[in-house]
Amino acid sequence: MSDLIPYPLALLIEHMFAGLERDDAIFHLPAKKFVRGEGDLDLSVEFQGRRVSSPLGPAAGPQSQMAQNLVLSWLGGCRIMELKTVQIHDELHIPRPCIDVHKVGLNAEWSQELKLEESLDEYVKGAMLIEMLRSGAAESSRDHLDLAPGFDRMVYDMSVGYDLYGIRRHRVVAFIRNMLDAGKHVERFRAQIPDRLKHLRDLDYPTKLSDTVTLSTFHGCPPDEIQKILDFLMREIGIQTIAKFNPMLLGAERARGLLNDTLGYTDLHMPDSAFERDTTWEQAVEMVGGLAETANELGLGFGVKFSNTMIVENTRGFLAPGVDEVYLSGQPLHILAMHLVRRFRRTFGDRFPISFAAGIDRGNFADAAALGLVPITVSTDLLRKGGYGRLHSYYKELYRRMREVSATNLDDFIIRAYGNGEAALDGLGLDPEDPALARCRAALSEAAEAGKNVADLREAAGDELFEPWLSAAKILNTETYVERATADPRYSSDGMGASPKKIGRHLELFDCVTCDICVPVCPNDANFTLGSNQREIEVVQVESLDSDGDGAAGDGWRWKRGKPLRLEQRHQIGNFVDFCNDCGNCDIFCPEDGGPYVMKPRFFGREETWRQSRHIDGFHLDTGGVRMLGRFSKREYSLEIRDGRCTFSGSDFRLEFDPAAPEETLRGEARSEVDLTYYNIMDYLRRAVLESPEVNWVATLARRQEGFRPESSQLRDRAVVANTEKP
Repeated sequence: MSDLIPYPLALLIEHMFAGLERDDAIFHLPAKKFVRGEGDLDLSVEFQGRRVSSPLGPAAGPQSQMAQNLVLSWLGGCRIMELKTVQIHDELHIPRPCIDVHKVGLNAEWSQELKLEESLDEYVKGAMLIEMLRSGAAESSRDHLDLAPGFDRMVYDMSVGYDLYGIRRHRVVAFIRNMLDAGKHVERFRAQIPDRLKHLRDLDYPTKLSDTVTLSTFHGCPPDEIQKILDFLMREIGIQTIAKFNPMLLGAERARGLLNDTLGYTDLHMPDSAFERDTTWEQAVEMVGGLAETANELGLGFGVKFSNTMIVENTRGFLAPGVDEVYLSGQPLHILAMHLVRRFRRTFGDRFPISFAAGIDRGNFADAAALGLVPITVSTDLLRKGGYGRLHSYYKELYRRMREVSATNLDDFIIRAYGNGEAALDGLGLDPEDPALARCRAALSEAAEAGKNVADLREAAGDELFEPWLSAAKILNTETYVERATADPRYSSDGMGASPKKIGRHLELFDCVTCDICVPVCPNDANFTLGSNQREIEVVQVESLDSDGDGAAGDGWRWKRGKPLRLEQRHQIGNFVDFCNDCGNCDIFCPEDGGPYVMKPRFFGREETWRQSRHIDGFHLDTGGVRMLGRFSKREYSLEIRDGRCTFSGSDFRLEFDPAAPEETLRGEARSEVDLTYYNIMDYLRRAVLESPEVNWVATLARRQEGFRPESSQLRDRAVVANTEKP
């Protein structure tokens, strides 16, 4: 099963606030990991004409696809949300597993995994959930989300691909226009807010979700087509744009020299075809110049992004076989992309804003901020142990670095971060007797000596001098950092450390080392814990003593008992299939073999998807929790408990009994021996889900109102989602 199925807004709300009240967490992110900002430090930046609270955001990928992804990113301090790339072909077959972050990042994932219409709805729902938390309108959120003043300003940045034909199609254009004005979608979802939280219906939810787009094109997309796409987006839709470039711009010799020789990744091979079919540096420079003229003519913002992923050969063996090329991310890509930033600034100076995504983590987020990169987006690092909770440490390190150089805002930090402030001033060619120059030098000196916050440098310089000073510092910082980072052992193959350790044991349905690493490493929050006081599951079979062969147990039953299944661990692990795309990331970090997403109890949110997925063992718990469907080794069972009576049935039997006294009350028909162990497992899981002290998706669904039809099923049934294209 690899089709993501969005959750209805009403249930997302219930689940979100229930988790905050009961678990002091939202979607398994503990409140202590929420990033609230620091009152004495201003991290705000300019992005496409708007002031936002921080340059950090999720890259277009696993952390920005579904509503819960956006909420988790926001709670981790992300304020520029680069939404997952959408395209016209939204029924892709993506090979599984598709993510491998043993050390570096490799993936075979391509574009969004939802329908265009579903993606739009997920972005609207995510924005509404964030507004509920941001506003403090829900009483339970006030104490947990005490944000520093000004730390609530954010933007959403669309990402679209992959070619001009697709982007011009009616459905993609409709998606973009609905992101520009999502009013009718907001009103539709507003009506779905539960009655007990009806005060949330009165919030002023954002309707203009985004007026910016980052263009993500195919590796190998011709440069003239990239230019035509961006021209179309600016002229025909009137939207601000960012052009994302590929690391192949470095050229084969330079890219391979850095990756294989300097950094020592001799096991990663870039095929010649990746360079032969991609944009060259000279073509990119010409393209940027032309696009800048168009943007200026139309009064729109334009920037560039470094970088897309790097194509490498699929040789490691974990990702799906049959895929020749995969995409590199993580630490080595950080160096390649930073060399592109330096080359770009050597060509264009600080003329264009630069968006950055490549190997961002706790150790270099502050450095990327010191280069004036906006936004700074992250993906691979959040797939590692701790998941979204890792973002908290990004900010701790940035706060430390800012205070170390007495910077109270990011502009000051850029000038002070590497000690290039004096050199940046010298490079401006100012009159040595200029009093503003003396004030700037004095401010730098005072900050360094005092070791405490002082008046910001903009105040000392004045706007007219400060802007060129800031730009000069960005360029010098880029030179400083690229040299440092390229020589830093942590980016080399030798500095990567060991892969996550395996202990030589295979996962089973119940019990494991219970490290719970698999829960936060899932970007969609598909894995969860199940708590229960039950420590044994009875192993028992029954056989009808049928004297006439009709299957009716008129002569009673023969009971055979085996050694009970002992549950040793404090809790169990479950998987919510609707949010699991079989990416394999939890398998990477699990100490045991087999993969939690494969071996642990898998719960389907809808009966129809459970029935359609006959190749997957798993369970579905109906509304109210009174009926449970189960599949073991492709054999299907049904358990139903009503009015104190249990009905347990399969393809060749139907039994009824009182769960409190099964031997005395068993009735029904069975043409062969029935293994009641499956009943006991299903009943245990049913109760563990419903009685677990921690909030889980399955229980929230099971407790929904009767007759509620998930929004996702409505979307998937709409005829408009079919191929009714308009030119």
